[in-house]
Amino acid sequence: MLYFLQQLLNGLHAGSLYALLAFGYVITNGVLHRTNLAYGPIFAFCGHSMILATLFAYDGLWIVLPLSILFGTSLAFGYAAATSSVLSRFVLEPLAGRSPNTVVAATLGVAIVLAELSRIAADTKDVWLPPILSVPVDFAPPGPFRVTLTVNQLLGVASVLCVISLGTIALRVSGFGRRWRAVSDDPLAAAMCGVDITRTFRQSVLAGAMAAALTGILAALYYGNISFGTGMIYGLKILFVTAAGSYSSPLRAAIGAACYGIGEALWTGYFPSEWRDGWMLAFLVALLVLRAPARD
Repeated sequence: MLYFLQQLLNGLHAGSLYALLAFGYVITNGVLHRTNLAYGPIFAFCGHSMILATLFAYDGLWIVLPLSILFGTSLAFGYAAATSSVLSRFVLEPLAGRSPNTVVAATLGVAIVLAELSRIAADTKDVWLPPILSVPVDFAPPGPFRVTLTVNQLLGVASVLCVISLGTIALRVSGFGRRWRAVSDDPLAAAMCGVDITRTFRQSVLAGAMAAALTGILAALYYGNISFGTGMIYGLKILFVTAAGSYSSPLRAAIGAACYGIGEALWTGYFPSEWRDGWMLAFLVALLVLRAPARD
């Protein structure tokens, strides 16, 4: 039982990262209505940039680690804002009304560029952050088997819960949320009612990129390393999770992604880990085949 609880807690942390990624992806997809393969690479690019900037400040500028992390985090969010602006203005906006395959091909090109920029910046080497807030917190009485999460993991889960909760409230009550729902439902009708479609589109892409950047930062702080190709793997998982769950509700997509993360952790705890991604993705494909076509 304690072993199961430990795997469940591990899945809670992993699921929180998936949840935040899915939340941001649906905000962007709500106005794009096209498959965006650049979303996962933005997550990896920002996380990798945060690691490189933090290590540069810590080792090169001799700045204390907390301030180095703050420097790296600020740079990662800045890169996310710049990337989302370029992506929205020069890729997604011109192609939003074209064939879905056109957007897939264009965002795949953006994904390759971001991965290559990360690889070149790191000189094709893996760089690692030192362990950060790795003190374990017990969730069961002391015994031969400890059930723990680290302070880092707990802060990460709490951060994700806060962001998703505030984001959900903002989408329900704010002006941006009303405009986002209008553009997501019917862009032409929204435009006829005076909604600035272009502004809403860019704000949605920016919000999604910021969610991806925060996820990358939290993943970098916990794992200590993000590889160049990690973004495409995470992006495909989120793509399948949101397709099987909901493209219209960021909160539902986040809940589904959290369940997927918990499922991955339980699989790793009880079955061969090398088969995990294959079977989990096969499960999502089965849901896509069986789901009702008019569900959303």
